[in-house]
Amino acid sequence: MINVLFVCLGNICRSPMAEAIFRDLIKKEGLESEINVDSAGVGHWHVGDLPHEGTRGVLEQYDISYEGMAARQIHEKDWDEFDYLIAMDAKNVTDMAGIRKSDEVTVARLLDFIPDSEVKDVPDPFFTGNFEYVYELVSTGCRELLYKIKQKHHLSKEE
Repeated sequence: MINVLFVCLGNICRSPMAEAIFRDLIKKEGLESEINVDSAGVGHWHVGDLPHEGTRGVLEQYDISYEGMAARQIHEKDWDEFDYLIAMDAKNVTDMAGIRKSDEVTVARLLDFIPDSEVKDVPDPFFTGNFEYVYELVSTGCRELLYKIKQKHHLSKEE
């Protein structure tokens, strides 16, 4: 099982959006038995909360489920349980490095997986309010990340 953890500041906007989108892509690809996905925040402020109403709204608009999702904080044990820790911005990467470092886990920004992307950090819609723009970035990043994971781990869509 390949385990992917999306990480943002509070785990109510960007990382749960990425988790929901990635889970939807995995389901459509028939890879649910191959890839597991979760999300977390570097901060503790929203632990137990549902995704932000803006995140829920944009996911509903695209008919993507966020059922059962609740904010949680990233913990040191996540480096042992996940193969990919995917941050939404450079500050998340820095904050994660302060928790734990590991050469055995891929730590990267989501938009690093988009070839030739000039934008590398997913802006936080909690502050900008631009959930649709963030959805477009995250959706593209998730598709590219899944493509890379499928290539690296020789996964193919079930027929």
